[in-house]
Amino acid sequence: MLDRVLIWGAGAIGGTVGAVLARKGVDVTFVDVVPEHVAAIDASGLTVVGPVEAFTVAAPAVRPEALTGTWRHVFLCVKAQHTADAAERLKPFLAPDAYVVSLQNGLCEMELEARLGRQRVIGAFVNFGADYLEPGKVIFSGRGAFVLGELDGAMTPRLAALLETIQLFEPGAIATDRIFAYLWGKLGYASLLFAQALGDLGIADCLAREELLPLFRRLAGETMRVARAEGVAPLGFNGFDPAAFMPEASEADARRCVADMVAFNRPSAKTHSGIWRDLAIRKRRTEVDQLVAPIVTIGARHGIDCPTLARLVEMIHEVEEGDRLMSDDNLLVLADETAG
Repeated sequence: MLDRVLIWGAGAIGGTVGAVLARKGVDVTFVDVVPEHVAAIDASGLTVVGPVEAFTVAAPAVRPEALTGTWRHVFLCVKAQHTADAAERLKPFLAPDAYVVSLQNGLCEMELEARLGRQRVIGAFVNFGADYLEPGKVIFSGRGAFVLGELDGAMTPRLAALLETIQLFEPGAIATDRIFAYLWGKLGYASLLFAQALGDLGIADCLAREELLPLFRRLAGETMRVARAEGVAPLGFNGFDPAAFMPEASEADARRCVADMVAFNRPSAKTHSGIWRDLAIRKRRTEVDQLVAPIVTIGARHGIDCPTLARLVEMIHEVEEGDRLMSDDNLLVLADETAG
């Protein structure tokens, strides 16, 4: 088990994981760029609310410029668009045998590998429900998949020690020799969540819209085709089955998978995606350029056209820039514009 952990980014993911680990006895330090959040944690601790766990824990929190010392175990929990900046800022604080584990969406491991070197990076895939509510407070709204893996697929002692610690947070967490298979699986699911974020309905209610099944098949299907071209066989989780969206899959396969995703999401206190919250609540840019746009670019390198994903990126940008209102009708527009 790890003795001392630095959480870089104390929002929904980092705040929730770090708070639970600190409560279980791990020496946790938080780093965050939001002054109010850091001040609230320092003054009153970090409060976790929600149906999974509810408690307040005391742990040190600092701004990046105030951090001192070196660290062997760093959990990077910033939005994907901030990966490069965070990687550069944390470099001075890495011990010689340090690693950074990416608790992020997308393929941030590739960015970290380019900047830090493969030996300094461990991959991770997470799908538990959490949101940042206000300075000093996050909600832990639902359990979900948590997978760790070395980028080269090796099952190392440091991976085993990391897993033991993460299992204090999620007992069902596992280690894998195929971390990129999970990351590409999450990208397929994320394409559906970005579509959901164009409207008002929550995840379960949006996925349950029968008229949108052809759209969901195209979105996830384009992602799966690109993954296959990259030599990756995506793995599923929490109701999402990549095989149901492969070119050879039937409409019935996709319908069963969507029903499974609805069943998984229906009981969750996290009704809407973090993408939706970025647009509707926090009024900030999403991770669409780091999660969806790269699939279109990679697809083009393989000669694979991804018109549905490309139009999704454009529509998310329109919402971000105030040129399109969020509405459930947006999904019908996306479906109509990209059909056939």
